[in-house]
Amino acid sequence: MHETTAPPGAAAPVFYQQEEHAHGESGTLLGFWLYLMSDCLIFAVLFATFGVLGRNYAAGPSGADLFDLRLVALNTSLLLLSSITYGFAMLEVERERVDATLRWLAITGVLGAAFLGFELYEFAHLIREGATPQRSAFLSAFFTLVGTHGLHVTFGIVWLVTLMVQVRRRGLIAENQRRLMCLSMFWHFLDVVWIGVFTFVYLMGSMR
Repeated sequence: MHETTAPPGAAAPVFYQQEEHAHGESGTLLGFWLYLMSDCLIFAVLFATFGVLGRNYAAGPSGADLFDLRLVALNTSLLLLSSITYGFAMLEVERERVDATLRWLAITGVLGAAFLGFELYEFAHLIREGATPQRSAFLSAFFTLVGTHGLHVTFGIVWLVTLMVQVRRRGLIAENQRRLMCLSMFWHFLDVVWIGVFTFVYLMGSMR
């Protein structure tokens, strides 16, 4: 077996080790933006479906017969307030105050849970009145759209509690701050979607 050596007078090859730069933060945020865009498409389809089926009552009750705007307005206030408290939590993240961050996150979670509680109460009331999803195309579209938003809020609360546990254990490290930022975008996105639901489904539905 022959060993290959460099010719006399020739410089030995020099190998340079190039340091790889971490792209975790930009990659995570880009991926999450893509996820939010896909969620926008889902809700756009649901809004379009409701727009087509929203007047097909099948001789059943309409939104004007069913919706309690005072309850819906209270529920809307809870969700919008939770978005403000999450903003306060992100301000505390910038100041690296773990306890204050956890307090604001807990308040956000409580407000989100209260929003879900009122939504479940509304669903139960409608079902008791016989306004089930099978009653008409209008009610099928209504329960699908509002229920999908409620499932997103539920997922957001689970995610919020998980992050609170991680922040308590590991503090406001870079990874946790990035995750909190992603959840912040998700939570504000749900607020924007709910404003559309409140306007397009409840307000306009009550006028029909």
